[in-house]
Amino acid sequence: MKLLNTLGLLGLIPAMAGAATLDFDTAHSNVGFEIKHLVVSTVHGSFTDFTGTIDLNDQDFTKSQINFTVKTDSVNTANAKRDGHLKSPDFFDVQKFPEAKFVSKSIKLVGKNKYTLLGDLTIHGQTKATQFALVNLGKVKDPYGVEKYMFQASTELVRKDFGLTYNAALESGGVVIGEKVKLVIDAEAAAPAPVKAAPKSS
Repeated sequence: MKLLNTLGLLGLIPAMAGAATLDFDTAHSNVGFEIKHLVVSTVHGSFTDFTGTIDLNDQDFTKSQINFTVKTDSVNTANAKRDGHLKSPDFFDVQKFPEAKFVSKSIKLVGKNKYTLLGDLTIHGQTKATQFALVNLGKVKDPYGVEKYMFQASTELVRKDFGLTYNAALESGGVVIGEKVKLVIDAEAAAPAPVKAAPKSS
């Protein structure tokens, strides 16, 4: 047993098959949301600064874990005035709550390549158990030979559950901002590139 442990530490025997830690490729991933405005129209937005990891068990995906963090100051709805309001204490209060996080707790198979992802989502300092519909879209090798894994996760949130209660009434009835928010994460992930050793000085 001691010999096996030593060989493993030295990298002379392979790691457990099917296990890998993947990082979101942020250049090819997206954390987006949509919400109703003036009752009938829809505003789309995203967070442009985020990270994510997938502790992947390729043999049994239900034993994997998916975690991600977004910087709330990176909210972007393609309207500077609206984005400024979203960053204010009326909404995300980014100075006080600079990050939103999801920590996965379990994954359950519900159909072919379809899963229920359960975990704790923290927004605006409020943590709630949250369920995502998760689709495993498979894996491919990019033109550089890097194996990429693709996933999509979506859920619908009630924003007041996270203390995001700001709104305004319309004269015609209803409110300016919808209470429900659809959150969609499109993730492309890969194993981190190996760190190259610095050349030895002569």
